Amino acid sequence: MVTHPGRGLHGQAVEELGRRIIRGDYPPGSVVDPANFEAELGVSKTVVREALRVLASKGLLESKQKRGTTIRPRADWNLLDSDLLRWQGSSAPTDGFLGDLAEVRAIVEPAGARLAAARRTAADLHAMRQALTAMAAADKDAEAMVEADLAFHRALLDAAHNELLSRMEVVIEAGLRVRDRIVHGARHFSDSIPVHQELLDAVEAGDPDAAVAAVESLLAQASDDLAAVCASQDTAGADPLPKEVP
Repeated sequence: MVTHPGRGLHGQAVEELGRRIIRGDYPPGSVVDPANFEAELGVSKTVVREALRVLASKGLLESKQKRGTTIRPRADWNLLDSDLLRWQGSSAPTDGFLGDLAEVRAIVEPAGARLAAARRTAADLHAMRQALTAMAAADKDAEAMVEADLAFHRALLDAAHNELLSRMEVVIEAGLRVRDRIVHGARHFSDSIPVHQELLDAVEAGDPDAAVAAVESLLAQASDDLAAVCASQDTAGADPLPKEVP
């Protein structure tokens, strides 16, 4: 069984089975046998039953008498669930998934920046400055850069002081984490600190239009960096990003 440090057997089973379903190992509509999971994962019937209950709550499967345990259609999946977003982006994200995330960011972040410029507090600005400082300190440490970038965008959404908008953090984080992992891992990216600084300056100055413009520049830069990495992989003969699993 794949090990996930810091998680019990139940959590490990949820992780492994969830990743398999998202990956397409068990196509929608297929019937799966929980007894096989027990043998494959080396866990008890109780662990598998609890894991399936959790996955059912996320819309991935359902268990009914006479029909057994069935993988539900993708349209029924709770795609905004933080675990599903993480599973989709943790291995080989599809180009469709990356495109969807980019579109959501393009809708949410400019609106968040506009509100942040009008509503930011001293504490919000401090959080953004700290994140930007951490980005600069990360240098070539890809993981540190990813975490600092996430912290900056999380602080930006929080500065809008809209509870529902802040909850969009889970989607923004998924998009950023996947994009940053690909781009920073390939060490082929533009210096994003200046445009992050422009965004911070606009929010601090209370200039909504400038904040929106800075976010749009940042998103364009992120898209260009990802496209450059994908193009270099294609040129080198590496496997391109897979298409969406049907």
